[in-house]
Amino acid sequence: MEILAHETWFTDERPGYDLGFLFEPLTLAYIALAVIVALSWRWASGRLPRPEIPLLEPVGRLAPWVPRLLGIHAGVSLIAQAYAGTYLAPGLGLPSGVRGDLLAIAEGVLGVWLVSGFRIRPAAWALVAAGPIGLPFYGWIPIVERVDLLGIALFLALMPPGEDRHGAVRARPGDIAGPLAGMRLLTGGSLVVLALTEKLARPELALAIIDEFPFLNVLDRVGLGVTDIEFVRMAGGVELFFGLLIMSGAMPQLAMLLTGIPFNVTLFFFGASELVGHLPFYGVMLALVVYGSSPRFAPIVPWLPGRRAATAVGAGPP
Repeated sequence: MEILAHETWFTDERPGYDLGFLFEPLTLAYIALAVIVALSWRWASGRLPRPEIPLLEPVGRLAPWVPRLLGIHAGVSLIAQAYAGTYLAPGLGLPSGVRGDLLAIAEGVLGVWLVSGFRIRPAAWALVAAGPIGLPFYGWIPIVERVDLLGIALFLALMPPGEDRHGAVRARPGDIAGPLAGMRLLTGGSLVVLALTEKLARPELALAIIDEFPFLNVLDRVGLGVTDIEFVRMAGGVELFFGLLIMSGAMPQLAMLLTGIPFNVTLFFFGASELVGHLPFYGVMLALVVYGSSPRFAPIVPWLPGRRAATAVGAGPP
């Protein structure tokens, strides 16, 4: 259950990094296994129909509403964090005094703006700027760990504007391929970074939260005798795999159903903070399922920059 729980959200411990642990042969083996399985997943996806789960095709009808849903997920997260006194992530407390008050107000206003759906592109660019604004207060690593929000922001900023006053965007698949790829890469990349900064390159942080919540080492709790340090190594490898899975965009229906299991299980143990922090992830996962369930949009979900975009995806009316 520790696999996708964010350690810095639930413990005040901040131990240093341990690159020796990262480069231990067994750790490197888990990293290699995660990469190999992710590459195999993408290879296998090219031999399956799209969508891979036809039963979910009706979900694809929500495609025009994906930008609106993403804005709501990101906006509600920002509003809740402004109220709780945190910035972008539950583990980043706002500075005390006037600076913190101003950041909280700006964060809350931006959240309301995103939820409202009114002129969403300027709000999205404001969210892009939120990362650099936070750098002087928190440093590079905590901000980079939150690039899933940047992915949503860039997606909303680069999407063509919709004429529907309720927020629907009826765009061509070719117009969505680039913004969607960027959002996938940044969201999955945030999990890859977290696998390193909270587990594989910083095992003492993960061990600290297991000390506070022993039930997180489920393999030991069920009698398999897995030590805490080995569980941390395994959890880091699994989190790395999920990040690569999101980045690949391959078989998005199956991938998001699989990824959703640990994302949802942790809610039972960490409650509101986990929900608020993970809302942007849920939004991206929903977007991938929706686009991946549409026969029209599914072919562009796994597209990567640098690869030739299929001419068909840009054709046809929006």
